[in-house]
Amino acid sequence: MPEVKIAAETRTEFGKGAARRTRREGRVPAVLYGHGTETRHLSLPGHDLMLALKTPNVLLRLEGLKGGGSDLALPKAVQRDPVKGFLEHVDLILVRRGEKVTVDVPIRVSGDIAPGDGMLNQLLVQIPVEADATNIPQGIDVDVEGMELGQAVHASDLKLPPGITLQVEPDTLVLHVIAQQVAEEPEEEEAAEGAPEAPEALAETAAGSGQGSEGQEQAG
Repeated sequence: MPEVKIAAETRTEFGKGAARRTRREGRVPAVLYGHGTETRHLSLPGHDLMLALKTPNVLLRLEGLKGGGSDLALPKAVQRDPVKGFLEHVDLILVRRGEKVTVDVPIRVSGDIAPGDGMLNQLLVQIPVEADATNIPQGIDVDVEGMELGQAVHASDLKLPPGITLQVEPDTLVLHVIAQQVAEEPEEEEAAEGAPEAPEALAETAAGSGQGSEGQEQAG
């Protein structure tokens, strides 16, 4: 996986007010932690970071840190504005070359199932794997071309790149072809029987009952 260089700056101000000022400057507040080191508070260029995060599990090379060095990091948690979608905050985890990490990798489905009454039901859209921190696959491909009703793909069926190992049980169901579900419309007669009685009808019934009572009283 290629590295994406990001110019990082150390943050010395904290709190909501400081975070808003950072975002107004076009940068994103971030924290970097891992390997027993102290948590570092950073700010990253918003546009560059937004482009980098389009790649799943992107490996970031943070440059410009204190001491003139650089660090490798993986996005651990990304917070976005729920309405406008801009980046609000990013948690980064420090990694090293040759280190094994566990990450969720997208499952990329291609092809069309066989024509008929079946439909594809995908239970997993990503799957956890263990990989070298600098060699994380961008996705695991699954070809469903010609799959028929009843056929399935389990975790053990996935074709993994060299050096990648699954972190789920081999019999975990990834996707399968099931029968299409057709909702039946209720019959009109059943709907009519179950419908509540109209207010007018209830009023007439009540009125009729009252007249009957009066008639019996007069007769008595």
